[in-house]
Amino acid sequence: MDYNIEGDNLQVVRVNLNPEEVIYAEAGKMVYKTSNVTMESKMIGSGLGEKIFGALKRKIAGESLFTTHFAAQKGPGEVGFAGDFPGRIEAIQISPEKPFLAQKDAFICAQPGVELTIAFQKEIGTGLFGGEGFILEKFQGEGLVFIHAGGDFIHFDLAPGEQIEVDTGCIVGFQESVSYNVQFVGGIKTAIFGGEGLFLATLRGPGRVILQTMTLSKLRRELGIMASRNGGERSGLGAISDLVGGIFSSDD
Repeated sequence: MDYNIEGDNLQVVRVNLNPEEVIYAEAGKMVYKTSNVTMESKMIGSGLGEKIFGALKRKIAGESLFTTHFAAQKGPGEVGFAGDFPGRIEAIQISPEKPFLAQKDAFICAQPGVELTIAFQKEIGTGLFGGEGFILEKFQGEGLVFIHAGGDFIHFDLAPGEQIEVDTGCIVGFQESVSYNVQFVGGIKTAIFGGEGLFLATLRGPGRVILQTMTLSKLRRELGIMASRNGGERSGLGAISDLVGGIFSSDD
C-alpha cells in the first residue's frame, strides 16, 4: 500500500489502494475518496460475540462502535483521512514482536492485518494520574496504522535503561517494550507554582516513544481564555452602547 502524508499542522494521509486492497478507518475520518472506492461500516471480528466484544472495547477506548472499510474496485483508487483538530499524522509499522500503545482517540486508519484493542494500566497511580487514564489503545498484528495527535511530534528511540520524564498529557504513544510510570514532581512549591502540573511520566527504554507539543486540554483551555476575553470585550461595548442609547433617549 502506497501513501503520502501532506500538510503541516492540519495534515491529511492520502492512501493509494491497489485493486481489491482494503484499509479500515475510524468513522468520520475520511476527507475524500475516488468514485471507484467502496465503503462499508463493519464490526471487526470473526463471530457475532467477538464482534460485539470488540466494538465495546473500541467504545471504551474512545472510538466508535463501527469501523469503515474502504476497498478499490476495478482499478486503483485513492482515499484521504485526517484528524479532528490541528495536529500531525504518524505512520506506525506494527509487527507481532512490536505492538504499539497510543492515547485514546489517536486512531485514524490501518491495514486489515492490524488489530485495534485496548490496554489497561497495571498500576492504580499510573491510571489515575498518568494523563492517559486507565485505558490506552493497543495496536498489534502486522501492517501499518496511522495515528493523529496535537501540535508537532517529538520522537525518541530509547536505549535499554534510558529514560525520560514527560508531562503526562504530552504522551502520544510508545512501543509495548517501554515501561511507563508516574511520579510526583517534587517539592510542594514546585508542584503549586511550577506551572507544569503535579505529576510527571517516566518512560524507560528500550523502545520508540512519540510525544506531542499540543494537548487537547491545553487547546481547550486557550480557546476558553480567548472566548472569555472576547466575550468580556463585547459585554463592555454593549454596556457602553446601552449607556449612550439611554442618554439620547432621556434628551428626547
